[in-house]
Amino acid sequence: MIIMSVDLGKARTGIALSDSGESFAFPKTVITEYNTEKLVKKIAALSGEYGAELIVVGYPKNMDGTAGSRAQECKEIAERIAKESGKETVLWDERCTTVSAHTALNYTDTRGKKRKEVIDAVAAVIILEDYLKFRKNNI
Repeated sequence: MIIMSVDLGKARTGIALSDSGESFAFPKTVITEYNTEKLVKKIAALSGEYGAELIVVGYPKNMDGTAGSRAQECKEIAERIAKESGKETVLWDERCTTVSAHTALNYTDTRGKKRKEVIDAVAAVIILEDYLKFRKNNI
């Protein structure tokens, strides 16, 4: 099954995809969109274009495990994505994914404008990799 992950941001939203064997996650694109309604439509359209059967949306819990206001926003957007796309959509704890993405880009010496363009897609890859590990071990 192809799974798509979404790292929601205020301005940029990262998208990553798995292969059909659910073994690998790779960055696909970054959507720059401030309007939530347009963003939801773009994500739903991409899920169809890429043949995704499941959408995983990053759920930014606080470090103590509680859900703050941004987590609530992401939950509401995930529900809208599910409705718009008609696909199962799950929330996945994304604590520290952006920090991990920055670390990964440090290793590849990605800097400046290029870094800003890809950081959200790399964070989406990390969310998806974590989710794929969970599926492999628990489903």
